[in-house]
Amino acid sequence: MSAPLIEFDTDRLRLRQWRESDFAPFAAMAADPQVMEFLLPLPTRADSDALIERIKARIEENGWGFWAVEHKAKGEFMGFTGLNVPLATLPFSPCVEIGWRFARHAWGQGFATEAARGVLQVGFERLGFAEIVAFTALGNLRSAAVMERIGMHEDVAGAFDHPSVPAGSPLLAHRLFRIRRPQR
Repeated sequence: MSAPLIEFDTDRLRLRQWRESDFAPFAAMAADPQVMEFLLPLPTRADSDALIERIKARIEENGWGFWAVEHKAKGEFMGFTGLNVPLATLPFSPCVEIGWRFARHAWGQGFATEAARGVLQVGFERLGFAEIVAFTALGNLRSAAVMERIGMHEDVAGAFDHPSVPAGSPLLAHRLFRIRRPQR
C-alpha cells in the first residue's frame, strides 16, 4: 500500500508529482553541460526517463521524494527539488537528503532557495525528520550557496569521497551540510 502523496505550493512554485510532459524538459536539463557540471551525466534519453521512473516509484512508496517543480504563473516545468534517502551508503548514513536541479533558464532568480525552504518545512513539520543533510561536489559553489541560504551549516569534518563517483573524478570529493529541525 502506498503512502498519501504530498504536493505543495510556495509563493511562486508548485512542487508536484511528475507528469509525462516533464520527461522531455528533464532530458534537456540532463543534456545541458552547465546544469550537469557537478553531477554525473545521464548520457541518454532512456537513462533520463528511467531516473524519473525511479523518482516516481520512491514518491509512490513514501508519499514524498524529489518533486517536479513548476512555475505557478507560467505552468512550466523548471526542475526538481525534494527529499531522498540516498541509495549509496554514505559515511553519515542513514540520512535524509535535500536536493535540487533546475534548468538554466531558472537560475539566478531564487527558485532553488524558495523550493528548498518549502521542502525543509515539509520535511520537518509534516514528516517529522530531526535532521536533513545536503552534499555537493567541492566546486559546486552555487548549490553550496543555496544550502547556506536555507540555513544549513557545513560539517567540515564530514567532508567525504562519494562512493558512487569513480576514483580520480574531479567530482569525487564532497562537502556535507546539515540542518536540524527547529526547536519550538
